[in-house]
Amino acid sequence: MENDRISDFFIVAFIFSWVLWIPVAMVSAGFSFPQPLQAFLESPYNPAAFGPTLAAVLLSYRYGGRDELLALLRKGVNYDFHRLWWPVILLFFPVLTAVALYLGVLWGDPQPYLYWTSQPLMVIMVFIYIFFLGGPLQEEFGWRGYALPRLQRRYSPIYATLIIGFIWGLWHIPLFFIGGSIQSQVPFWSFMILIISASVIYTWVYNSTGSILATMIIHTTGNLSYFLFPVQGTLAGGIFLMILNVAAALAVMLFAGSELKTDFGGQGH
Repeated sequence: MENDRISDFFIVAFIFSWVLWIPVAMVSAGFSFPQPLQAFLESPYNPAAFGPTLAAVLLSYRYGGRDELLALLRKGVNYDFHRLWWPVILLFFPVLTAVALYLGVLWGDPQPYLYWTSQPLMVIMVFIYIFFLGGPLQEEFGWRGYALPRLQRRYSPIYATLIIGFIWGLWHIPLFFIGGSIQSQVPFWSFMILIISASVIYTWVYNSTGSILATMIIHTTGNLSYFLFPVQGTLAGGIFLMILNVAAALAVMLFAGSELKTDFGGQGH
């Protein structure tokens, strides 16, 4: 039964997302669709990225009924975790990305202009946009809220994390063929390194707080960091970003092992 629930989750998440993403990739390759279908597919309102959250909601209700669905949704508004987690979820990835960009510039990358420094309110607007339409709300109820705890019932947190990270990376494949996406600007192998490293950090946060909200916020600030510090457009900075992300993931695995092993839904101390 548990195996069916996990495999069903991945199947539903992939099918829903890819059915709506692949046509966008086809448009990027030169195909066209009747209007207004094409406009909808290329718009921010294309619901493709909601595949993981949709799968989590549907399967929670199917297998566990109303009680399991409500338990999942409550974790999405749970802010009852230690206040020391707030600087982690808000600053971890922006600081990491800023350091990578700075090291890249020192190494010889051109220094990018940070548009948001002259319009700081833009940061809040972009944060809100990313939270709702840039990945976190669309994904985290699925990857961390649904799949991770079920995998952790069978495997160690690290092994479950690596499984999630690898599959999470594969789920993004159509985006590599869609012009303008972050994925289209980076090699697949480097993206996989970054996303598996991020998966370790997200597991640490989720297992320590028991909060999907916490993982949604760190996911938001992780994506926001590329807007604040556009390291993906640099060469040395991109390499430093991978090194720093892998180092951070290894540090969490080595020094926060007890947090990675926290029981599903456990609270931080």
